[in-house]
Amino acid sequence: MARKLDSQGRLDDAARAGWLYYVAGRTQDEIAIAMGISRQSAQRLVSLAVAERLIKVRLDHPIAACLEYAAALREKFKLRHVEVVPSDPNGTSSTVGIAEAGAAEIERWLKRSDPIVLAVGTGRTLKAAVDQLPVIECPQHRVVSLTGNIGPDGSAAYYNVIFSMADAVKARHYPMPLPVLVSSAAERELLHAQALVRSTLNISAQADVTFVGVGEMGIEAPLCLDGFLERDEMLALMKRGAAGEICGWVFDGQGKLMSDAINDRVASAPLPPREASSVIGIAKGKRKFEAIKAAVTGHQINGLITDEATAEFLLKE
Repeated sequence: MARKLDSQGRLDDAARAGWLYYVAGRTQDEIAIAMGISRQSAQRLVSLAVAERLIKVRLDHPIAACLEYAAALREKFKLRHVEVVPSDPNGTSSTVGIAEAGAAEIERWLKRSDPIVLAVGTGRTLKAAVDQLPVIECPQHRVVSLTGNIGPDGSAAYYNVIFSMADAVKARHYPMPLPVLVSSAAERELLHAQALVRSTLNISAQADVTFVGVGEMGIEAPLCLDGFLERDEMLALMKRGAAGEICGWVFDGQGKLMSDAINDRVASAPLPPREASSVIGIAKGKRKFEAIKAAVTGHQINGLITDEATAEFLLKE
């Protein structure tokens, strides 16, 4: 118990030092004096605040190159919303930058006074964005999951974001009590006929805005890593022309949903109609280039939050 209290006390000190440095604009010498500690201790506390993600930074100044890329993408693919963030040439994270931008866009929607339905998909990038959200009181809104929150073994799906959102967003939440993929089309029809599931499907179809990740194909893709598809199933799917997936729905290189036995097993809600709703994909990275290109080409999404490197790829042809 003492260790836990010591750890919490250190995080409290780190939060205080981080606030003094990043918000109040104090120097490390001034922080040391204010907290009665050495300058080295103040420096370590500020570093700890960053390492523990107690400090979240958003860049408010629009970068000209990113704005130009966004305008070009909007025109080329007829997108409603585009945001392009700087690329880190030496970075290895698939979420840094776009997670923060995604969180800012989600927050803008949630701060609307008029009631909306906000739908969410699943995935690592989307969860990283949701983890950046501050606490928001918006009881007038409804938040609904398009995808199931159950893993293939019956456990809770780790990257389902609806419960993460519930911690920060004080609105009514509607989870989807299903796996992403079921065993057959017949099982899907049976499950979708259940009253609770049918209600969630109806709400999702009314979404004013939807935020989704874009999944690539391959044996290292989320559908394989999370246990929904076997290696042989994925390879066969790619051989039939699969380029990417959103909420489990697989599409080809032109962004058209495939008439395939795998899609027959997808238990996720269909994406809301793009004619009446904003469906914003949050994705970047070389592994996802082809999937993102297909998604915007076929209008699986009509909004995109990505980075400069991905934007350059999408615009090069």
